This record gives sequence, C-alpha cells and structure tokens, in this order.
Amino acid sequence: MNKTLYLNSTALTFALFVTFLIQGSAQQIAVKDLTIDHLVNPFSIDNPKPRFSWKITSSRKNTLQNGYEIRLGTSEKLNANVLWSLKKDDGQSVLVPYGGPELASKTKYYWQVRVKDNQGQASDWSPVQYFRTGLKANDWKAKWITVSGKDTSLISPYFRKEINLSKSIKSATAYITAKGLYEAHANGARVSNDYFTPGWTSYKDHIQYQVYDLSKSLHKGNNVIAALLGDGWYKGRIGFSNQKHFYGDTRALLFQLEVVYIDGSKEIFNSDETWKTANGPILSSNIYDGETYDARKELTGWDQVGFTESAEWRPVSILEKGPEKLVGMSGPPVTKHEVLKPLKIFKTPLGETVVDFGQNMVGWVVLKAKGQAGARIILSHAEVLDKAGNFYTANLRSAKQKNIYILKGAAEEVFEPHFTFQGFRYVKVEGYPGELKAEDLTAVAVYSHMEPTGTFITSNPLLNQLQHNIQWGQKGNFVDVPTDCPQRDERLGWTGDAQAFAATAAYNMDVAAFFTKWMKDVSADQLPNGSVPFVVPNVLNQRDAGSAGWADVATIIPWNMYIAYGDKGILENQYGSMKRWVDYISSVAQNNLWNTGFHFGDWLFYRPNDDNDGRAAVTDKYMIAQTFYAYSTQLLINAARVLGKTEEVKQYAELLDKIKAAYLVEYVTPNGKLVSNTQTAYVLALQFDMLPEKMRDQAAQRLVQNVRDYGTHLTTGFLGTPYLCHVLSRFGHDDVAYDLLLQEGYPSWLFPVKQGATTIWERWDGIKQDGTFQTTDMNSFNHYAYGAIGDWMYKNIVGINPVVDQPGYKNILISPKPGGKLTSAAGELETVYGKVKSSWTLADGIFKLDITVPANTKATVILPKSNKREEIGSGNYHFESKY
Repeated sequence: MNKTLYLNSTALTFALFVTFLIQGSAQQIAVKDLTIDHLVNPFSIDNPKPRFSWKITSSRKNTLQNGYEIRLGTSEKLNANVLWSLKKDDGQSVLVPYGGPELASKTKYYWQVRVKDNQGQASDWSPVQYFRTGLKANDWKAKWITVSGKDTSLISPYFRKEINLSKSIKSATAYITAKGLYEAHANGARVSNDYFTPGWTSYKDHIQYQVYDLSKSLHKGNNVIAALLGDGWYKGRIGFSNQKHFYGDTRALLFQLEVVYIDGSKEIFNSDETWKTANGPILSSNIYDGETYDARKELTGWDQVGFTESAEWRPVSILEKGPEKLVGMSGPPVTKHEVLKPLKIFKTPLGETVVDFGQNMVGWVVLKAKGQAGARIILSHAEVLDKAGNFYTANLRSAKQKNIYILKGAAEEVFEPHFTFQGFRYVKVEGYPGELKAEDLTAVAVYSHMEPTGTFITSNPLLNQLQHNIQWGQKGNFVDVPTDCPQRDERLGWTGDAQAFAATAAYNMDVAAFFTKWMKDVSADQLPNGSVPFVVPNVLNQRDAGSAGWADVATIIPWNMYIAYGDKGILENQYGSMKRWVDYISSVAQNNLWNTGFHFGDWLFYRPNDDNDGRAAVTDKYMIAQTFYAYSTQLLINAARVLGKTEEVKQYAELLDKIKAAYLVEYVTPNGKLVSNTQTAYVLALQFDMLPEKMRDQAAQRLVQNVRDYGTHLTTGFLGTPYLCHVLSRFGHDDVAYDLLLQEGYPSWLFPVKQGATTIWERWDGIKQDGTFQTTDMNSFNHYAYGAIGDWMYKNIVGINPVVDQPGYKNILISPKPGGKLTSAAGELETVYGKVKSSWTLADGIFKLDITVPANTKATVILPKSNKREEIGSGNYHFESKY
C-alpha cells in the first residue's frame, strides 16, 4: 500500500510531500560489491592490514547496519577453515581493517561477510571473495633478463622459455614486471587484457609488478612462457627536449612462475640465463611517436610449443638488480573500453583520406588490410581539422603520433599497436591498398580501469554535452597517471591539473585506487626539502618544483579522497608528505608571507590579444601563493584532527592565523579591495577564508561586479576556475554562477561546446571565434583542468554533496539549486555505500524532487528557496514544493 505524509510550514509557504512504500512482507538485506583496499579480488596486496568494504542492499526504508561478521581463510570452504574472524556490533562497512595473525606472502586468502541491520534483519553470507598477498623482497628468485649485448636498438625484443610441467597442476601464478613496458604470453596467447604494464611510477624509487593466474593457460607437459618489451616511459622519449633514457638505457624483464601441482608439490620457473631472445616485427614503439610494425618479420608461433628457434635467437644477458623496490598494484590497470566505428571517411581539400570517429579520444585504431608484401600503410592522428577542413597536427609539436604497418602479403591482416597510444578524433590514412571502408577501421578507447560512478543530465543539451566532454577528458588523461594532455610531446602528470580536477574526477568515476597509487609517486618524488615537483612522476629537473597550486597537490588530493571515499588510510599514508610540503613553504616564507620562488600563477587566465586598457586578468602570483599556503595549512590541520594529532592541530592552527594576518596586511586595503582586482583574487580569498567575516560579503559583491564588468564572462585560469561558481553560490549568487555556466560566448565553458568540442580544451579559445587556432606550442584539445566545473554541477544543480564530518557519503546533503532556465536535472553517484540519486523537475511553479538514499546512510534534504532541513534515512523519496 502507499502512504503519503504531508508536512506543512506556513512560515516557509511551501508544501512538502514525502511518499514512500511500506513493504507488505519482510525481506532480508544482502551485501554486494565487496572490495579490498578499493580493488575487486586483487592479486598483489602489499598492505599488511588490508581493508574490507561492502555495500548493503535492502528494500526497507531507514536501514542501517548495526553489526557485521567477517571470516577469512586459505580455502574457499570458509565454514570449516577459518583463519581469522571479526564480529562487531557497529555500522562500519567501509575499509574495515584486518586484525588477525600476520598474513603470509604470495598467498591467496578467501573472505566473506554477513551483516545485520537495525530492523532485526540479517543477511546471508556474501559470495566468497579473495585477495592474494604480494611478494616480499626475499621471495623474488627470478633474474632481470635483457637482450644479448647492449640494448641500443629501437626494435622490441622478444623473450621465450619452453618449460615442462611434470604433473597435473593445481595452480600456476606468474609474477611479472619490466624496465620498460611488457606484454606477456603463455602458450600462444596474451596472459591478460592489461596494457602498458607495469605502469608508470617513480621508477627510481619503485616499480610495480603484476600477478596473473595461469592455471587455465598451462598444462601438464611442455609449455611456453614468453614476453616482448617496449621502451615506454622508462627508456623512450619522455618530457621535453627530446629526452630519452631518463630512467635507464636497458629494457629488462623479470618473470617468476610458481606452480603448485595436484599432489601439493611446488616448482618455480624464473627468468634466467636459460631464456632466449630475438628481435621481432616491432621496429619501434614510442609513447609520443607511435609504432612501426613490419609483418614480414613476424615470428609465427614464437610463444607456442614446437617453435624452432633460428640462429637469431640468442641467450639473454643478465641485468644486475637495481635499488628500486618492487611493489604490488595499488591502482587499476589500463584496459580497453569503448569501441567506436567511423562516422565518415572523406577527402580533405588537400586530397588527404581522413577518417572521422566523431569523438576526441585516447587509444588507437585497429586496422584491417589485405595487400602485397611490403605495402606500407601510415595512420596519422589528429584532434581537429583546420579552418579549411584539412588534417591538422601542428599542435602536436614534435610528437609524430603515427602508426606504420608494413604488410606481409598474406590474407587479411589485422594491426594494432603494442606500446603506444594516440590522442585523436581524426585519422589520416596513407598507402591503404584498395578502397578504404568503414569496416576496415575500429577506434578503441584505452584508459585506466575505473568504474563509472556518476551520471548527470539536464534539460539543456549544451550542458549535457559539457558533461560528456568532462567525462571523456578524464578518460583520455587518466592513463595510469593523471596527465595534462594525451597527444603532444608532453603527456605528463602535471600536479596542478590533477589537484584542480580531483573532486570532479571522484564524481565521474571511482578514482580511489587510481589516486592512491599516484599519490605514492607524489611522495616518492617529493624533494628532500619538502618541495613537490611540477610533474609526477618527475621527469623534469629537480628545480622544477614548488609552484603554488601545483605542489599543493600534496595536501588537496588526499583530503578530497578522504571526503569522497571515507578513506582515512590515504591521510595516514600521505600525512608525512603533506606536513613536509607545508613546512617547506614555511622555510622559504618571509614574515609568514610566501613571496619567493617561481610560480605558474593563474595559468591561462583571460588575456585579450591587444590589451591596451588593462583587461588581462592578471593576478599577483605571490598573492595566489599566500592563499594556497593558507589552504594547505588548513588541510594539514584537518588531516591532523582526523588522525588525532592534537599537538600538530594546535601548532598549525597558530601558523594559519599568522598566514592570514600577513595576507591582510600585504594584499587587502582597509576597505576590502584586493591588490589584484581579478575574479581569481576574490575567488581564492573567499574560498580559502582569507578575509574576516565582516569583509566577505563586500568581497563577493566585488567579484560579482567584476563578472558583470566582463559582460558576464569568466576570466579565471587553472587555479581560479575550479572555485569560481562555488564561491558565487556560497555567498548567495547562484544566478551569477548559472549565468557564467550557461554563457556561450568566449571565454566560457560552453564556447568550446558551441565550436563542436567533444572534450575539454586546454585554452578557453583553442579554436578562436574566427576559426583559427591558438598558438601551436600549447594548444591541446583534450585537457581536463577546466572541466573542474563538474564538481559544482553535481553539488549544486543536482545537489549531491558529501558531509565533511561523515565522509564517504555516510551522511549526504541533498540540496539542489535550480536556475539558468533549467526545467529538469538528474544525477546519480555510486558511493562506497551505494547509489545516491537526485532528480528534479520544475514546471508551473512546482518543484518536484525524487531522491534515493542508499542503505546504511542518512541524508539531509534542503529544498530550494527554503532553509528547512528534512532528515531522512535510506530509501526512495518524493518531495514537492512551491517555487
């Protein structure tokens, strides 16, 4: 039956309707989506106290967990083989730490959980899940192997070893890594769907290894284990100035196979002197420049039993072990995702054959071709066409972004690259034998395996396209590390871009593990004095560090991840790095003013071409630095408070007072005007609470006036843009925030959308109003930083907000704020507790809101034009009010 609850408030002049379904019969709760340290059934857990998480499903409203039981063992039959169990009467369902005896290395553990709720219901045991612990340093028996002689060739080396398994096998586990990139094979097939393994880390400090279950790939008798290597980030071209061999000049493979036979005996097969190596068909493969593949040089059957090794197969060389640590995977692998077919194939005015895939993306093209031996096909990649409609690659700078395939002349051949990726929408095809048809090409998107978590849609098609662009910008630039761009000769982990976008990223996708992994590199590459590099992993100079808004990634992302996922562990792991960064600023500050060193400032702020009347929105760089000094100090205080470091809370709170006092003296007039009268100056001052309460409203009014003075256009760059609309909304100017969001002229978020963009651009006018391009030396059309507006869109338009003192959406604030002539908006977010939904319509003066709150959480609902707060539990709700 349906029951409607009416709540009236004459003072607020609105009617609130809450409709809910009373269940006719009791239904049990259940658990789902079990994870270990944000990963599903991971294979290389290094954490000695791994953390268990699960979600609860229940058809009953107001469901809260009030107890759970975990059991763990080394057998799937956990009812009889329990190594450790934990039973507690509390509501924690996220990141519950293991508390049993020390876990053995390279061991597979099985676990499951059951829960009870506040309504007397108990779940069944969950399906059995598992995780495998990683190797300790002394577990490694394999040797690093490389080519015979010096590794001077661009050609990718192939490695193979034929082994004999003397008995029927119970399990076979491969532990693999490389200096460079590797692709591993067993008995004629790839061992996984992962790409760019072992991933990009701060190689001089640590290299990841991967673990694969080969139990179904191997069998009693003869088998082949094999791999090929590419230059990757380790040895190939990376960074600026044609820099090569940054981490090392020798590619190498480390391969350890551990077999357990049915009778319980074990055998280990290692990479060692008995392996053989030879050159193969990959003549070169480079991150920036692409791949050249000569099919005539293929080693048919090289990874299978029975292959005859020619004289070209030589014994490998042994590479001495280096100082770097070998670590398990803490982030997601890079995998294939969307597959796109051509929208059209056409001739440009210059006569070029070009394929349009309709979406600026990152990955590669899978090509089918049939032709004579030696025929050479060249695929060139571009993001845009020029004003005349011709293929445009000038913005790639020195990056070639070309894949070259040389046919062997057999039947139909299929090509795709191995150790490179491209950023593109358009592909120019040269040398194709015969007529090129749409079925001959497929574009494959490749990025880190992050589950989609957020959806956002409104009644405005341009806003929907903006959200699409934000998501695709994230996909294309989250390829193992958060890069600035995916196409030109850069593709680096710029810290400023990452911190600006992190909150938005956590709405769109599950980035908990992704940023956990990358923040370890931030710590590893942090300089001894505490300064943080411009890019991580750092492939620039040691002096390229310490810029305000960039180096603050050390404090901003850990705090954002804590709020989004309730992960206290990232604060514990990064706290030392956070503290070193703030202490570094203090060490170079003068009288509590951070007015030294190089800073990028409000990167790519609005600058008219012929600025004769001072319209360029230049914000004093040291003024910006001072605000980020305060912000990082505040975040350090926050983290210290969460971690119970009371003395450091007091210490840094006193420092924060001094920082803000110095700011007021140096940068604010007695009447509240800032030294730099720019949007970014006021935004940062207000966002980071640099001004006393009594000065804030007038500062917000100055910000609004500045926006109006520029014809309701934003003028902010990378540091001001993420907070612009947040500040306007905080101080009661939602109308101005909406006006900026929906502005279609340059500069604005929708200007690129109107120009046909399918991702976020690096510049507000990458393509100018007259159809020409911005400067070729820095003009990416896939650059997510300005997509940081997505955070405001989720929090304000659909109103899905975390609550700081109940992180991870344990408590949710639902507070949508209609505006901009929108008549509807809907958003969803898959949190660590389950899915939150907020969907509203506005018609005939009635605002209707539908909400879903996941089990084991509560929510506070604030309807628009109202200060009334309604506290609700889990379930589905419908609200209506006059608007």
